[in-house]
Amino acid sequence: MAKKFRKQQPGGTPATVALTTAGTAFTVHSYDHDPASPSYGEEAAEALGVSADRVFKTLVADVDGELVVAVVPVAGSLDLKALASAVGGKRAAMADPAAAERTTGYVRGGISPLGQRRRLRTVLDASAGSHSTICVSAGRRGLEVELSPSDLASLTEASLAPIGRA
Repeated sequence: MAKKFRKQQPGGTPATVALTTAGTAFTVHSYDHDPASPSYGEEAAEALGVSADRVFKTLVADVDGELVVAVVPVAGSLDLKALASAVGGKRAAMADPAAAERTTGYVRGGISPLGQRRRLRTVLDASAGSHSTICVSAGRRGLEVELSPSDLASLTEASLAPIGRA
């Protein structure tokens, strides 16, 4: 698959700005978001015709009082115990949605691991390494960015760990 560089378009997101600024190869995919969809990630996979194990959702969790970003396949769920362990914590719980939005600068369902208002410690599920490219939110519902897992890990300074459950 040929990788493309997308120039920043008016109306871009902090995620696409971060990718462009870093000179990272990526492709933007957009689709018509249905507000009634029960799962933003599964909606994205279906709309883009991409396997759900290649589309990753960005979740914000509270690990021992610290907000942490977890990036896991939409085909599964986040293992909170594994996330806590991956960052050297004891307890993890999903973060309050308002706190996640305020801290990242994105709205729920459109939180990207890239270009966050305040960079949070990030853990990328180890399964990402089995794909040449993965899709993550580009910072808006109905907008995904496709890039290599290694570029995502590098740009977010993410650690890789088995934090997803099938």
